[in-house]
Formats: sequence, structure tokens, C-alpha cells
Amino acid sequence: MRIGELAYAAGVTSQTIRFYESRGLLPETERGENGYRVYEESALARLRFIASAQAAGLTLSQIRSILDLRDAGNVPCQHVTTLLDTRLADVRTRIRDLTVLQEELEALLNRSRLLDPVDCADQDICQILSPSR
Repeated sequence: MRIGELAYAAGVTSQTIRFYESRGLLPETERGENGYRVYEESALARLRFIASAQAAGLTLSQIRSILDLRDAGNVPCQHVTTLLDTRLADVRTRIRDLTVLQEELEALLNRSRLLDPVDCADQDICQILSPSR
């Protein structure tokens, strides 16, 4: 199949496919006599894998490391498990950080409801965000 057909089947753009090729995520493909790239079905499977890995929050660099292992004939499952464990720990940390931020924002909003704008001094800029006196 040609690049446009592959892009349509994978739900990406032709530009994305060229980018993935330049980054080594997709192997460079043969070209027909007309100069057009000709892709095999394996390219579609690889693009679907890349999309799935990105949906799991993996970076293109991490995805390439998985593909490199597979291309070398190794089963990358343990590597993928390690990457996913790390990603999950990062997400949990981010959730904790966002929970703290949520609580801070709620406190500021509650404070703002108790303050009178008339009492806002020039040096405060905005008394809602100024440190409590």
C-alpha cells in the first residue's frame, strides 16, 4: 500500500509516517518504480502499536526502545513492564500533586468569598493571592 493508504488505515497523516521513519520507529520502505513508498501490512501493525504505546503515555524514545528490542529478535515484555511501572508511578505522583493543588485552589476561592475588594491595598496587588497577614 502507498503512504496515503497506510496513513488512512492507521488514522495518522502521511507526515506522521515520514516523521516516524526519520526517527527509526518505522523502517524505511521500498520504493516502487514510480518513486512512491510501498508499505507492507506489518507497517500498519507497527503504527497501531505506536498509537497504543502513546495512549499508555510512553514517549517516542521509549517506544523506539521497545521496537529496537523486538527488531533484534528479543521479546520486550519485561522492558515494557518496567516502562509501565515507571509511568504509573509518575502518574500517581502527578495525581498527588494535583490533589494538593486542588486543595490550595479551593482554599483560595473560599478565602476570596470572605474578602471585600474595598480592603485590597495597592501593595497587595490582589489580596486573594497575597500571603495572609
